[in-house]
Order: sequence, then structure tokens, then C-alpha cells
Amino acid sequence: MSDNFSGSQEMAQALDESLNVNLGDVVKAEILQVDDNQLVVSILGTGLEGVVPERELSTQRVDDINDSFKVGDDLDLVVISKFGADKENGNFLLSRKRIEARKQWSALEERLKNEDTLIAHVVKAVKGGLLADVGGVVGFIPSSRIESYFVKNLKQYIGKDLKVKVIEIEPSENRLILSRRDFVQEEKKEKFLELANRLHEGDEVTGKITRITPFGAFVDVDGIDCLVHISEISRKRVTDPNDVLTVGEEVTAKVIKVDVDRQRVSLSLKALEKTAWDSVDEKVKIGDTLEGKVKRLTSFGAFVEVLPEIEGLVHISQISHKHIATPNEVLKVGEDVKVKVIDLEKENQRLSLSIKALEDTPKANDKRPAKSNNASNDNMKYKPTETSGFSIGDIIESKQSKS
Repeated sequence: MSDNFSGSQEMAQALDESLNVNLGDVVKAEILQVDDNQLVVSILGTGLEGVVPERELSTQRVDDINDSFKVGDDLDLVVISKFGADKENGNFLLSRKRIEARKQWSALEERLKNEDTLIAHVVKAVKGGLLADVGGVVGFIPSSRIESYFVKNLKQYIGKDLKVKVIEIEPSENRLILSRRDFVQEEKKEKFLELANRLHEGDEVTGKITRITPFGAFVDVDGIDCLVHISEISRKRVTDPNDVLTVGEEVTAKVIKVDVDRQRVSLSLKALEKTAWDSVDEKVKIGDTLEGKVKRLTSFGAFVEVLPEIEGLVHISQISHKHIATPNEVLKVGEDVKVKVIDLEKENQRLSLSIKALEDTPKANDKRPAKSNNASNDNMKYKPTETSGFSIGDIIESKQSKS
């Protein structure tokens, strides 16, 4: 009887003790057995057993459970559930990872107060941002908080360590929001000022294309994204920068503007492009007779293409010895004509041509009206002005014609 009574007392005592082990309690336990995917432990002071599954071992990855845990080791664990058909045996599901996480959440809250910098290891790209591990706690970095610009390819950050700071934390909801953008902007500002101090308009720089947008491409020059606007990509018409440029491509460009206030460096690729004008003086000389095609007609003259990508202007005064009101009286687009080179300005990409210089000057008894003011002089060199394209002589001649 006494043995049965004693055994009943022990069972009752164990049952009472098990009732004192509640969900969420932190308990001390000894490892009884190490399996491939879990630990079997004894909750000290209760005579009860529980298990710690592999997923609850640590906030850090456990490569080999047998190397990290030994029979007889004591662990601090938290009770997360009770399982098994025999409730009186008090089998519990325990977690070591959540104990670690509690400590880490507390540490993160302290660092938030101190505005400390953290290092986050990116583990996954999800819709709207990145999941990153900060000392065992997984935080979220919104897409808008990754760079100083919109990031389309989030997967490029997986596996990288990023410098971040905590902007929102709520341990009870496992919510940790992080930001990298502030550090990026500060670093870029410092790098920009350093770059701006040694860059000047007209300098040539080399860098890699980091991003392509509908309005241009960004080139990394010593860590600073410099903009090549779509209008500065090529002398040829570009409607989509992706048609002529690729991300990662190395390019050499010319600095056309350094804006310190807006922290922007503007570059040009077309400024360094080789064109037909670079060697025009090797192919064209003043006095040469060339064959060309009329490409455009304007009120002040005709543009004639004499070489591929080389057009020259035949001013209205150089089209004919006869007086004409508009060039289309005697010329039409697409017409083949012979012209004489009367002036060449390579630097300004300006070529002045004459048709009438290759025609015979009308004789004095020729009934055809001739232009006055020596307009028929073959040696006259016409240089159109930047604004109107007309010379003072043309204006005088026009007034005389009307009189």
C-alpha cells in the first residue's frame, strides 16, 4: 500500500508541476537526446520532458545539430505549445530561437533610441521590398527606402550586406522596418562634392552605364551617377536609349555641365562622336566643283548634300545670275546639281556653295535682268549670319530691286 501511495503522490506532484508550466513561460532544460532534427530535453525541477524542433533551435542557421548541441547541456527555452495524447505526461514544444529573438528585439529597441547604424543581410526579395536579417531578426526594407531612386530589380541585392537604420519597430507584431536610403544619399553627397571639385566642363570621363530610362542613361563615374540625356546620346535621332546602350557597358563621355546645387553632372556621348565633318577639310577645298543633291529648300536658300552627312548652303544670291524671289523658282528637292565651294568653316560645320559661280556671267547686251552690286562676282564669299541667314548686301539688293 505504501509503495502505491508513494507512487500516487509522485504522480500527483508531477501533475501539479506540469500545471505550473504555461505557454510563454521561460524554463531551464537539460538536453537528454540529440536527434537529427530535434532535441529531447528535461524541464528542470518538473520531471517533464519536451522537444525543441530544428526550426526552433536558433535565429542563426544550424549546419550540424550534433556539433552545436551536446547531451547534458543546459538551455533557456520558452514554452510555445503542449502536445501529445497523454496530457498528464506533460510533453511540451519548446523554443530556443524565440529566447534569442526576444533579446535581439530588446537590443534593437535600444539601438533605435540611440539611432545606431545596423548591418542587414538581405535574404529575400519580395513584393514591395527586401527581407533582411539583422542579428537574427528579419526586417523589411521597402523599395522606396533602398536607393535614392526607384529600384526595379530587387533580386540584385540578395546575399548583400547593407548599412541600414531602424525607422519602425513593434516586437509584439514582429514588425521591423528598415531604411538604407538616408545613408545612400549622404554618401552620394560626399562623393559628389569630391567629384565636382575635380571635374570641369569639357573634361572626358569614363564610366559604366548603371541605369537606362526613357529620358536617358546614368553613367557611374567614381561612384556618382551622371546623366546622359537622350538628346546627348548620339547625333542621330534616338527614340529609345535601350536601342543604342546597354547596362554595364563602359563608355567615354564629355562633361557638359556640373550643377553643384542640384548635385548633378551632365554628360554627352555625341560630343565625342566622330562625324563626317571631322575630316571634311581632307575631302573638300575652297574652289572645288562638286556634285550634290538638293535636300531642303528655305526662303533664304537651298541645302545641298555634297558628301554623306555633309550639307552646304547655296544662298539665294548664289543660285542664279537672274533675280529670283524664292529658291523653288529654279530648284526642287531631290534635284542633282553642280556647285562650287566658296567657303568652308570646319569648326562651325558650315559649308557655303554657289551654283551661279559655275554659270557664264550674262553679257552686257543680254536682255535677262542681272543682279546689281557685283552679285555675279565668282570670288564673293557668302557667310550666312547666325540669326537671319541674310547679309547686309542682300538686304540692300532687295530694296534696290523693289525700287
